[in-house]
Amino acid sequence: MTTKSKTPSDIRGAVRERYGKIAENFQVRMQASCDCSTTQSSCCAPEIESQLDTITRFYEDPDAFELPTEVTELSLGCGDPVTLASLKEGQTVLDLGAGGGIDCFLAAKKVGPTGKVIGVDMTPAMIERARSNQIKLEARNVEFRLGEIENLPVADDTVDVIISNCVINLSPDKHQVFREAYRVLRQGGKLAVSDIVTDGSLPDVIKNSLSAWAGCVAGAIDVKEYIAAMQDAGFIDVDVNASYWDQEMINEAIEQIAPDLKSQIKAVDRNGQAVLVVNNGADHALAEFDPQKAIFSAKITARKPK
Repeated sequence: MTTKSKTPSDIRGAVRERYGKIAENFQVRMQASCDCSTTQSSCCAPEIESQLDTITRFYEDPDAFELPTEVTELSLGCGDPVTLASLKEGQTVLDLGAGGGIDCFLAAKKVGPTGKVIGVDMTPAMIERARSNQIKLEARNVEFRLGEIENLPVADDTVDVIISNCVINLSPDKHQVFREAYRVLRQGGKLAVSDIVTDGSLPDVIKNSLSAWAGCVAGAIDVKEYIAAMQDAGFIDVDVNASYWDQEMINEAIEQIAPDLKSQIKAVDRNGQAVLVVNNGADHALAEFDPQKAIFSAKITARKPK
């Protein structure tokens, strides 16, 4: 059985729909009266602990734990680009795919009142959530703009640092994303992103799955291709530090992949590790794919020449 390649419009639509639903259906799980500072608090439910584990897993910045749950529970990234960026007071920062705004608000504290943070997201419901969070936090040096990261609503040479958290992998045209990033950065400007990349190519059946695209899996490309796209745009001093996924993260990825591929992909146990068995195309040949070895998070930095 062959799989039909998805168009960029298909992919953007699936991504926008998924994250739009997340924003529209979002409800803060932590009760307002909950005080988890004592062991007597009965409202410290497992889902709250799980959300805190997510912040602990990715964020080095202690300020992340001071943000309200309206912000932290909409954290959908795979790293901590703000710490990676080493921001300074007075800088102008652009966040590609801002979501609910967590990285924008962390960046805003770093750049201070003389700095500015712009968050761009293509999902109207996420922009609405982010602006609501901005009002709640009184973050006067943060602005959210509706737009696609392949066509940024930002002027040329106006940004000191670009950050992004597990978003560029969602784009069907990463070369254009990096060209746009290069355009808006000032000379000597820095790019600091957390993203999902691969070691080798993913099976076609996964790359053509819209649910796997929206789940931050299918859009991941080989790290060498990722670096080449940055360099083609003009970036220099590209640096990549890999962080391989643990079994919990692999299981989450498999759950994202599975819904529309039940007849073509399944997880099997290989000596305690989850391996995907894939129907890999027209010849019906079964291929084994170990996501724990092939898919990983990366801390990526580069800069625009002076």
